[in-house]
Amino acid sequence: MVRELNLDGARQADLTVHGGVDKAVYVYPFEHYDYWRRELPDTELTLGIFGENFTVTGLKEEDLNIGDHFKIGSVELMVTQPRLPCYKLGIRFGRSDMVKRFLASRRTGFYFRVLQEAKLESGTL
Repeated sequence: MVRELNLDGARQADLTVHGGVDKAVYVYPFEHYDYWRRELPDTELTLGIFGENFTVTGLKEEDLNIGDHFKIGSVELMVTQPRLPCYKLGIRFGRSDMVKRFLASRRTGFYFRVLQEAKLESGTL
């Protein structure tokens, strides 16, 4: 279930900098995984490793604008901002340079605000 502040079963550790209505859903383009496989050949990159709620194809940062609306099934979403990663991304990857590399790559993913809550099935995107 996609809700105003999150997806059922998902949670953010530090709500002072994560989550909220403008960061309810984090989306990461599947196409970026090829880049990271080349950059980090010794790292297993399973879907969701960047902390995303949705891994999508055909929807990349350079094709979006803040305020763009999307309807997926009955869920209505709006692009709100790019991701600015915190130090925990470095911990997840075991690399102190990961946040810097992530930002420099310009492959940050983006956040959605949930305009209409609804149930979303896997594969709908």
